[in-house]
Amino acid sequence: MAFYKKQQQKVNGKWYPRSVLVGDPITTDQLALRLAAESTLSPIDVLAVLKGLSGIMGEYMAQGRSVMLNGIGSFSLNASAVGNGVDTPEEVSANQINGVKVHFVPATTYRRDGCPPDKSRRAVRTLTDVDIEWIDIDSLVK
Repeated sequence: MAFYKKQQQKVNGKWYPRSVLVGDPITTDQLALRLAAESTLSPIDVLAVLKGLSGIMGEYMAQGRSVMLNGIGSFSLNASAVGNGVDTPEEVSANQINGVKVHFVPATTYRRDGCPPDKSRRAVRTLTDVDIEWIDIDSLVK
């Protein structure tokens, strides 16, 4: 189950549900234990792979490549040069870059189940294609 709370927007005064996180973040060690339990690998083997993954992904992205993890999505670097614009193309340089972020796009799969009669398939983002039961977190506190 996932949780939401009611939040009023300052711009229009309307109320909307906003997702909220509960508990502590799941750690790499916890992921390794769960993956090991669902595979033939030991927790140590899974942990070694997970710990090495970020460094290797970072190296490929630093080479201008994107990294696609099947069933998860694509990762790439986005540079920003906020407030550092110049007047001519000749003045543009890497020195203007003042920030880098990792851009993530979830993988897309196509399903035929649950499609409207006029559609042959529907696109689904893999990490969000789960049955989610949303619960108002305030209803648990009362």
